[in-house]
Amino acid sequence: MEKNDNNRVPPTRNPQGRRSPLGFWWVSAMIVVAILGIEYFYSSETTARELSQREFFNEILPSGDVREVVVYNKDYANVFLTSDALKSGRYKDRVNSTSPNNTSPHFKVIFVDAANFEKTFNEVVDKNSLEVMLKKEVPSNALGNILSWLPFILMIGFFIFMMTRMSGAAGGGSQVFNIGKSKARVFDENDRIKVTFENVAGLQGAKEELQEIVNFLREPDKYTRLGGKIPKGALLVGPPGTGKTLLAKAIAGEASVPFFSLSGSDFVEMFVGVGASRVRDLFKQAKEKSPAIIFIDEIDAIGRARGKNAVTGSNDERENTLNQLLTEMDGFQTDTNVIVLAATNRADILDKALLRAGRFDRQIYVDLPDLPEREAIFRVHLKPLKLADGLDIAFLARQTPGFSGADIANVCNEAALIAARRNKDHVEKEDFLSAVDRIVGGLEKRTRIISPAEKRAIAFHEAGHATVSWLVRHAAPLVKVTIVPRGQSLGAAWYLPEERQITTSEQLLDEMCATLGGRAAEKVIFDKISTGALSDLEKVSRQASAMVTIYGLNERLGNITYYDSTGQRDYGFTKPYSEKTAQAIDEEISKIIEEQYQRAIDILSANKDKLTRLAEQLLEKEVIFKEDLEAIFGPRPFDEEKTVDVAVEDKKEETAPASDTTEKES
Repeated sequence: MEKNDNNRVPPTRNPQGRRSPLGFWWVSAMIVVAILGIEYFYSSETTARELSQREFFNEILPSGDVREVVVYNKDYANVFLTSDALKSGRYKDRVNSTSPNNTSPHFKVIFVDAANFEKTFNEVVDKNSLEVMLKKEVPSNALGNILSWLPFILMIGFFIFMMTRMSGAAGGGSQVFNIGKSKARVFDENDRIKVTFENVAGLQGAKEELQEIVNFLREPDKYTRLGGKIPKGALLVGPPGTGKTLLAKAIAGEASVPFFSLSGSDFVEMFVGVGASRVRDLFKQAKEKSPAIIFIDEIDAIGRARGKNAVTGSNDERENTLNQLLTEMDGFQTDTNVIVLAATNRADILDKALLRAGRFDRQIYVDLPDLPEREAIFRVHLKPLKLADGLDIAFLARQTPGFSGADIANVCNEAALIAARRNKDHVEKEDFLSAVDRIVGGLEKRTRIISPAEKRAIAFHEAGHATVSWLVRHAAPLVKVTIVPRGQSLGAAWYLPEERQITTSEQLLDEMCATLGGRAAEKVIFDKISTGALSDLEKVSRQASAMVTIYGLNERLGNITYYDSTGQRDYGFTKPYSEKTAQAIDEEISKIIEEQYQRAIDILSANKDKLTRLAEQLLEKEVIFKEDLEAIFGPRPFDEEKTVDVAVEDKKEETAPASDTTEKES
């Protein structure tokens, strides 16, 4: 924190403005020490010597040195001596203090029968003609009462302290009763978010849908004059990092209405009824400031399908919170101009009542960006960086297929850090490629100890991947191959997959064949296999299983799928097929994998000399690129065929008559 006298933090508060928890414990400790100290000194000063009744009546009382006797609760009596007796020194060794002004009792007599004690006292006084006062009192031990209640007082204080800590952020106060208040943060004209749709690159379809909601709030008459109604809610669905929360921020910046932002976990609390209470308070605040927008991030925390968790018992706090949310979104009071936005990447587990029209009228899918969208996202995140001249942003977009917006932001940041680590003045193309490698493969570990035999096996394994992927038609084009350890892998091969929406069985089989090329190379060269193909086997097993059980691409099982998009089947203990079908599925999966493994062995056996040259070059350089494969294998023929096909299709579109195009489409 920078030193600034105008923004100095008070010494009794932390930087967040909350009182330091040490104050409560210091005050409690001081109170306990003070009470114990008073009790210690008080008890030491008031400790009187105990006398038996016989000693008191035979020695002390007849001597005439007793000033008064006070009987307490008919249990004991305190004896006070005269000042002359104290001055004489006769009791110097028998009492705690001989000061004439001492008001504490000097002796204490414990008896069993108060009536017998009083009778004997009167007899001794009358016999010796003494003037001794006898009083009867009930002692008031206030200090003892305080000490007896001290544990309960401390327990109550500790409970109040914990309640204030848990509810400190609820409702803007630290009172115990604010625990049921909403934790939503409100953005209005006094606290405006500066993010707009211009700051969101790509996502054109999602922005159009959400822009219409903003227009509803700005100009409701434009739509209601035709009989339309304002949408109740919109659900943003998509993989992590695709910009769902960023779109919500853009809506908060675009709309000129109050914006309530909170997370689904803010409704969850350890106390029963708190979640439903916070939902009621949230919508109450929104209705008071309507028209307004409520944004609930990660709504799956409270929106899971009801009745799926039988372990929690009959009173499920999460289900109560969901029921209250359903009522507030579309219950009896439906005339409020409050729009609910929500975001999740697990829409399949949400309750059906939450997804129906009238609550979330629109479900907007925010998908991973395509090539033009990635280029636009790069342009946004490259603005604060000092870039080298001539940096090809389109090239960066092509090198990051399948990256989300968050991944691209991470690439730009990592590239800047790598350039700074290399003492550069500008971020260059090589820095971005290193950043992509760092994110995809992990950190390089050149210090890892690898024996020459293991390094040779790794080189042939990676060379096998590169060779098969170069020689099969539908495998992804190779970018580079390395045997430098990264993360948990001992070697890696980078490919540039084709961006397609559907995949054929031939494409899947070629990809599986290229994936098994590493183990096949070990078999061809060394006639033995190792454990280095674990991730490869996991990948091909998953692909083969999907071909058989999900996509219906197996001739033996036919056009059938066992995929459940609702996710309800996961809660059952039975499979949707018989034991005979399960055996057939296992056989077909194994058959597909073994066929592609044998196909990879055949390809590598036919090109064993080129495989060896590639592996030796990889051992020498540790990193090889696409150009090195072209020098060994020649140009990849399939790339030329694809280029010719694209050119022919473009030529047909240019020369085809309009009538022919219309006829084909019809």
